Amino acid sequence: MENTLTGSQSSHASLRDVHSINPAQLMARIESYEGREKKGISDVRRTFCLFVTFDLLFVTLLWIIELNVNGGIESTLEREVVQYDYYSSYFDIFLLAVFRFKVLILAYAVCKLRHWWAIALTTAVTSAFLLAKVILSKLFSQGAFGYVLPIISFILAWIETWFLDFKVLPQEAEEENRLLIVQDASERAALIPAGLSDGQFYSPPESEAGSEEAAEEKQDSEKPLLEL
Repeated sequence: MENTLTGSQSSHASLRDVHSINPAQLMARIESYEGREKKGISDVRRTFCLFVTFDLLFVTLLWIIELNVNGGIESTLEREVVQYDYYSSYFDIFLLAVFRFKVLILAYAVCKLRHWWAIALTTAVTSAFLLAKVILSKLFSQGAFGYVLPIISFILAWIETWFLDFKVLPQEAEEENRLLIVQDASERAALIPAGLSDGQFYSPPESEAGSEEAAEEKQDSEKPLLEL
């Protein structure tokens, strides 16, 4: 019942908009919305993709700094990649950031997905892997990076989830609803005949009650006087 009342109220509101908005303004709004659609990706989704890219670059930067701090890039890179050890290497945290970047860019930039399942997958995998690594590995005994890299990766993954779920998807749905309302209003406005003047709706002023009867009685009373 509430949905029915809401739908009827929105339809009445759109009808009022038809009479209040100029058809030229309606066409301008439709063109602006269609121009946004032609871009292929909305502004808020582009911001989300930029943040996903920042996630990868920031984790990569921290990992490179960690390689330099622990004895040089070449020797540390060989120890962490070629001689990979789950309990002491940071290389898997870097691969986790690459995994998030590839899945999210493919889903929300290339495929333009409008669902939360991809971000839910990456956040769940990231959270489970980092929790297991923090519990089982020996990262805390290797200095500050044992704390920084897991915490930063965990926080960035959840910020991406929040941004998509509370900003990207609701704002795009709102923009789509606005476009549908404006298109519906323009179609209704096209059915209304234009160029009607005020004279076409002119109605004569109402006569007072009993004025015709009074005029007839006056004419009857004047007839005997005319005969005399």
